[in-house]
Amino acid sequence: MTEPTSAARPESASGPDGLQAVLARLSARVLALLELRLQLLGTELEAEKLRWLSALLALLLCLLFAVGGLLMLSLGVILLTPDAWRWAASLGLFLVFGLASWLAWRKSRSLIQAPGTLFALSLSELRRDADRLGDEHVR
Repeated sequence: MTEPTSAARPESASGPDGLQAVLARLSARVLALLELRLQLLGTELEAEKLRWLSALLALLLCLLFAVGGLLMLSLGVILLTPDAWRWAASLGLFLVFGLASWLAWRKSRSLIQAPGTLFALSLSELRRDADRLGDEHVR
C-alpha cells in the first residue's frame, strides 16, 4: 500500500509544478513576443515620421525655389509687355497660377485620401501570430 501512495505523491507534486513551469514559460514567451511586436510598431512609427518630415522639408524647399522663380518670371513678363497689354498679361499670369494651384490642391487631396501603409508590417506579423496561435490550439 505504501507503494501507490509514494508513486502518487511524486506525480501530484510534479503535476502542478510542471504545469506552473509550462505556464510560466508560455507567459514569458507571450510577453517576449508582445515586446517584439511593440518594438516593431515603434520602429515603423519612427520610420514613417522620418519619411513624412523629409518629404515635408523637400516640399518646402521646392516651394521656396518655385515661388522665387515664378516671381522673377512674372516680373519679367510684366516688364517686357507693352503698357497697353500689361493688365492682360497680369490677368493671364493670374489664371495660369490659379490653375496650377487648383491642380496641386487636387493632387495633394488625392494623396492624403489614399490608403496608407502605416503599420502594414506590424499588422501582417500580428495576423501571422494569430494564425499560428490558432493552429496550436487545434492540435
